[in-house]
Amino acid sequence: MTGQNRSGCGRTFVVILLIGSCLGALGAIWALTSIPAQTLALFGPPAPTLGTVQRLTYGAQLLLYQDDLLTPRQADAGVQTFDIAPGETVNLITFRLQEDGLIRNADALRLYLIYAGLDTRIQAGRYQLSAAQSALEIAQQLREAVPNELIFGVLAGWRAEEIAASLPYSGLNITPEQFLLVVYQPGLSGLPEPWRSMVSLEGFLMPGQYPVERSISAEELILPMLMHFDQEVGDDLRQRYAAQGLDVREAVILASIVEREAVMQDEQAVIASVFLNRLQQGMRLESDPTVQYAVGYDAGRGGWWVNPLTAADLAIDSPYNTYRVYGLPPGPIANPGLQALQAVAYPAQTNYFYFRARCDGSGRHAFAVTYEEHLQNGCR
Repeated sequence: MTGQNRSGCGRTFVVILLIGSCLGALGAIWALTSIPAQTLALFGPPAPTLGTVQRLTYGAQLLLYQDDLLTPRQADAGVQTFDIAPGETVNLITFRLQEDGLIRNADALRLYLIYAGLDTRIQAGRYQLSAAQSALEIAQQLREAVPNELIFGVLAGWRAEEIAASLPYSGLNITPEQFLLVVYQPGLSGLPEPWRSMVSLEGFLMPGQYPVERSISAEELILPMLMHFDQEVGDDLRQRYAAQGLDVREAVILASIVEREAVMQDEQAVIASVFLNRLQQGMRLESDPTVQYAVGYDAGRGGWWVNPLTAADLAIDSPYNTYRVYGLPPGPIANPGLQALQAVAYPAQTNYFYFRARCDGSGRHAFAVTYEEHLQNGCR
């Protein structure tokens, strides 16, 4: 009896396993056929770069998220402007869409964009979107629309050539050569006075994010930067520059050096004080960024701001080499941001004449009154 029972139980267990295996196989077959079919019907074809497992995984998740993707957040909502800046990631874009109340679920839209292969194809620009659209409709608009307006960004501390180098990737039909021609020969442009009478516009191209039409000219791109500079550098700053013994151009030159020297913004006013102290004492500025500007683009070392500088670099014969010449260089070495311009207007009150990078890799500087202190601040 015992043996028969064991045999019967064994057969039953095998049957259960077979049934389970069959059900598991049927479930797998159903998943492999039904999920892709439903996903295709609701969300369109997947990106060709996705493998079978990815299509199945993303498809299953999209089906769970279908209400978030197919139902508008607010049926009676109006249209609002939504800007996408150059270089924004799909994570940040979808997060901001949810924060702005345009979609229900950022994760759901991000998943769809990856599934559809759109996560790397969203163009920077200005869009008119509505919460009355479904997330899927918004995704289609971001994919299909080439906005008439886009956002052109200028970073603080960029020299004019770096701004020009970003143009081929901006969506604008302006060549670097057209841009630099206006910057370095404004007298040949149609810019208003006093910009047209300047030797160069370097230093006055105010950093910021600029909504612009795709069809604009180089002059039309540059003019808002100059107008932004005028708005930010008003009477108060100009009076403060005069109190430091500087005219506006000289202040911009010094601010451009401060911008390139400072890694931390909270040190800019202290660094400005060092240079002003040195100018007042008739000392050379001895600023590495001015030499880097004189060296220019170095393909071998890669980039405009080569570091570290060699002995040959420091000996370069240039009016911008402040290790050799006294006073300010003849022009700005970059386009400073508002904080650097304010640092020159409102420098810290210090007795410092020297500074050097700290040895802890923090990006901060050690400041010194005497040269002996300065040497002691060196890395050992």
